[in-house]
Order: sequence, then structure tokens, then C-alpha cells
Amino acid sequence: MGLKDRLMADLKDAMKAHDKVRKDTISFARAAIKQYEVDNRVELSDEEIVPILAKQVKMRRDALSDFEKAGRTDLTEAYNAEIKILESYLPEQMSLEEIRDKVSEIAASMGIESGKENMGKLMGAVMGQLKGKADGNTVRQAVTEYLS
Repeated sequence: MGLKDRLMADLKDAMKAHDKVRKDTISFARAAIKQYEVDNRVELSDEEIVPILAKQVKMRRDALSDFEKAGRTDLTEAYNAEIKILESYLPEQMSLEEIRDKVSEIAASMGIESGKENMGKLMGAVMGQLKGKADGNTVRQAVTEYLS
């Protein structure tokens, strides 16, 4: 079953179960996917949908810090629930240790040992290989640790 079909089936299940948070979250995700398809006049594959869902997760994570600063625990809880729902459609994310291993491996193949001037080169190479499998902030942290 494709990702779009799975989203549609889960939306129907959420509607039957009267699960408002799940229904709304899936609806927003489907709308983002549909908007991209309409804007670019394409039919997206599962691999092309993953970055859109990842962007939805990232948007919610970015908003979380603002809500926490404002003391809005109700919105914080709601966004955490939405993030959890959206992450269930994404490929499993790599751990920090796995990312560190990959950074070391890629840096060795490129002949990079240290130096902040290599940050852009190494980040580009690592993100190219780990796209969709690792969060960009976590990759940046691992690359920074490696280069220092």
C-alpha cells in the first residue's frame, strides 16, 4: 500500500473513531501533498512524499519552542501528538551514534579530517546520503563534533 493510500485509509479510520487530532493532522498532511502536486503539476511517489511530511514535522517542532516560551502547554501537547502521528509515516530516523559513524565514513572517503572550513562540503555530502533518514540538526551536530 502506497503512502497516499495509507494516509487515506488512516483518515477514514480516524473519522470513524472520532479521533479529531489524528483526523486533522492527516488532513493537513494530505493537503500539503495535494498542494505540492497541484503547484508542480506532478503525481508524487512515496519517496517524494516523505520530504513533505518531514517538513510538516519540522514546522511543528519549530513552533514547539515558541509555545513553550509562551507557556502554552495545551498547544505544546497538541503539537507533540501531531508530530508523533506524522512521524509514523516517515522512515525510521537514524540515531546520533549511527549518524556519527556515517559522518566519519564519508569524511574519510573525502579526505577530510578536521577544520570548520570543511563544514559545508561535509554537510552537503552527508545530507545527500542521509536525506529523509536523519534530522538536519542532528547531522549538523555530528559534523561539528567530527570537525572539531
